[in-house]
Amino acid sequence: MYHHSGTAVQQTAGSSAGLLERAKTDGEAILFQRCTWCGTAMYHRLLCPVCQGSDLRTERSEGTGTVRHSTVVHRNTPSARNVSLVEMAEGFVVRGRVMGPLIGIHSGDRVRLSTVKDPVRGEPVFQLVDEPYRGWHH
Repeated sequence: MYHHSGTAVQQTAGSSAGLLERAKTDGEAILFQRCTWCGTAMYHRLLCPVCQGSDLRTERSEGTGTVRHSTVVHRNTPSARNVSLVEMAEGFVVRGRVMGPLIGIHSGDRVRLSTVKDPVRGEPVFQLVDEPYRGWHH
């Protein structure tokens, strides 16, 4: 029997208190899909990239991740800005911006979600979890 993914999420949510809690916090959470067949996590996909399954359930990310790649973009922007690929703890990768000094963001840095949508670009914005002066401790 086929269930529309939108209704399946609401059916599996717990008590009414759980629904209220979810509604309150979804404004500052990244929602992603997980394949119900092989468990692969993905972001904004219609099919699983691993098994091509279409039975995906929506989950809420805890909002922590690791910078996998970071670049500074100068074109089409009033000032230089950071563009990073962040691998979230759940295993999917999302493109967004990390706040802080442009030269201070490196692969392997731990980040956490600051806001889901940048007001200008509509991309998630992250902040560094580690203190910015970690280089001094070596």
